[in-house]
Amino acid sequence: MIDYQAVREGGAGVIDLSTSRGRIRVTGSEATQFLNGLITNDIKNATENSWLPAVFPTVQGRLIGAVRIVSIESGFLIDTESASHDAVLKTISLFLLAGDFHVSDVTNEMALVTVQGKRAGEVIKDVTASVIRATHTGEDGYDLLTDVNHVSSMTGQLVSAGAQVVSPATFEILRIEAGIPRHGQDMDESNVVLETNLDDAISYTKGCYLGQEIIIRIKHRGHVAKKLTGFKFDAAVESGATITSEDGKEIGRVTSATYSPKLESPIALGYVRHEFLNQGTTVKAGDISGTVTELPFVRGSWYE
Repeated sequence: MIDYQAVREGGAGVIDLSTSRGRIRVTGSEATQFLNGLITNDIKNATENSWLPAVFPTVQGRLIGAVRIVSIESGFLIDTESASHDAVLKTISLFLLAGDFHVSDVTNEMALVTVQGKRAGEVIKDVTASVIRATHTGEDGYDLLTDVNHVSSMTGQLVSAGAQVVSPATFEILRIEAGIPRHGQDMDESNVVLETNLDDAISYTKGCYLGQEIIIRIKHRGHVAKKLTGFKFDAAVESGATITSEDGKEIGRVTSATYSPKLESPIALGYVRHEFLNQGTTVKAGDISGTVTELPFVRGSWYE
């Protein structure tokens, strides 16, 4: 796979995230106040050139959607996954009449393209777009925000600069290797936020927000009953497969599975009960043996 090698072996790959993700603009003098009451992280830490990870939780501390937020002129831009986009937009829009708070869905106006790989910085240097450093693969990378009408020409420019276009199938492998959960597949409204391995999206020092009481109570209790983790298996497994302990007890399930060229092994994301989370714990999916593995599976150039 040339596109996989480009990202993992020192080159660069370009991925159009415009349709798989959504974008919401929030502006107004009370935008900071209202949003801070709805998300797990402290929006006062949002900047213009790096994404702030956050979660919109329910009153019960369950996941409405995991998002990324960047500061823009007179407000904020929220990047969502497509599967959670409508729910996040609906949650924010409930406060439209509460004050100087304006919400607009700009998904169809603003495109999001990312370049991933060790050469990403070199490839994007002549591109005209809003640039935010970000990884979707465990490799160094940059997100490019531009008008939807400029995507084709910008992608052509990136390819001319040496990037390979990454297929959706290859991107799925890279995502799982990076240990990044996907809404609707690895997490949804049934999950308590702390189960989803999104620890960097939670502030424990900010003021009140929706669902805070439940999230703080679980944190002080010490742990959740189950949590998202990684697995290496001896053979391919299917998403949705039941995970059992060595003595045959049901302890979790697989949510995403693929074959990792980098590790030369079938790998998966999934949930297991807290007492089985230790790295190296032996598990089974049907007749296939595996071990609990620390995430991310691949620590690429992003971590250098």
